[in-house]
Amino acid sequence: MPRYLGIDYGKRRIGLAVSDEMATLASPLATLPSTGSPCTDALNVIDVADRERVEIFVVGLPLNMDGSEGPQAKLSRAFADGLRAGSTARTVELWDERLSSFAADQLLDQTGLSPAKRKKRRDQIAAQVILQSYLDSLQPPEGQ
Repeated sequence: MPRYLGIDYGKRRIGLAVSDEMATLASPLATLPSTGSPCTDALNVIDVADRERVEIFVVGLPLNMDGSEGPQAKLSRAFADGLRAGSTARTVELWDERLSSFAADQLLDQTGLSPAKRKKRRDQIAAQVILQSYLDSLQPPEGQ
């Protein structure tokens, strides 16, 4: 099975999560600083993907609640284009990430971490939520 890397791309930070070998479970991996350049950031993420033996990138696409795209969605698309240009042998998927940060905050609320530690982990957890949603969509419905 291929390994997947979930990515929550932001202007300040890049949250990363990785799948298990069976591509059924996503786990938080790291938070990288964003340089502000989608192409440079893509190369930094490709370095991580090389170390983790990742074959497929799943980039969160932050759509508005009505399905339209704002400035951050355009930035995420530019980042995905940078991944494609820098890693032509890998697949790059864009995945609707609406409410992933909200879901990450809800998960972090249950941990009892200090606000500083929560902030440090938020982007990784958002990437985990994005990737887990994607992986779940690949699984056949129960009973089939």
